[in-house]
Amino acid sequence: MKFKGLKSILLTTGLTLGISLSFSSNAYAATYTAVSGDSLYKISQLFNTTVASLVVNNNLLSTSINIGQVLDVTNLNYTVKKGDTLYLIAKQHNVSLDELRRANNIYTNYIDIGQNLSIPIKSTSIPSDTVNTNLDATYSSEDLDLLARLITAEAQGESYDAKIAVGAVVMNRVKSDSFPNSINDVIYQVINGYYQFTPVLNGWINKPAQDECIKAAKEVLNGTDPTNGALFFFESSITNTWLLSRPVSMTVDNMTFSY
Repeated sequence: MKFKGLKSILLTTGLTLGISLSFSSNAYAATYTAVSGDSLYKISQLFNTTVASLVVNNNLLSTSINIGQVLDVTNLNYTVKKGDTLYLIAKQHNVSLDELRRANNIYTNYIDIGQNLSIPIKSTSIPSDTVNTNLDATYSSEDLDLLARLITAEAQGESYDAKIAVGAVVMNRVKSDSFPNSINDVIYQVINGYYQFTPVLNGWINKPAQDECIKAAKEVLNGTDPTNGALFFFESSITNTWLLSRPVSMTVDNMTFSY
């Protein structure tokens, strides 16, 4: 199942000199305006959160976003003081200048005294719900490898959002009474002679997992589910009337996730 990923945004940087007299920060709810090349994954990395949190907090029906779309995020608030520059503010808060520019959609070097800036939250300052790199004890390393290999086979070269969503479908089936209760049995399930996942039939399931797919599998095993419980996924161009009749959970590019 193939669909296009978003191109990375190119940002320009610059430095100006100045002296910062003081600063004060506190956590608060902020907004971020999507720009060309953005995806929920990139935004989640910028604000140290997860795709699933962005989907839930913004009541999104899919992981697709538009240029100019305003999203709610959790951030630090900083009020510009006399002598401040973007470079010095970024340095004080242990974020890169590019991250500070992106968080505020500022691509010049000009800021005003009294102006409020959003500071991307880093794990060293405020705890967040970023993906736990430790595998949930409920699942084995074999489970992780198999799930990552399926994600690789189904979404190789596609967006990280898609990889997470594919993995989430597998986990939702494991939790459902309508499907087997293990990752292995769900992936290798055959119903009335039909393989549930094409990579099992064509052998692609046996290819090594990509690093990004392993990361996506870990995030899914730790509870991330941007699909909100979807049990199926398919290309939007299919003509299968049964699949098309299923209630839709979300769409990602040309892929549909349903119940």
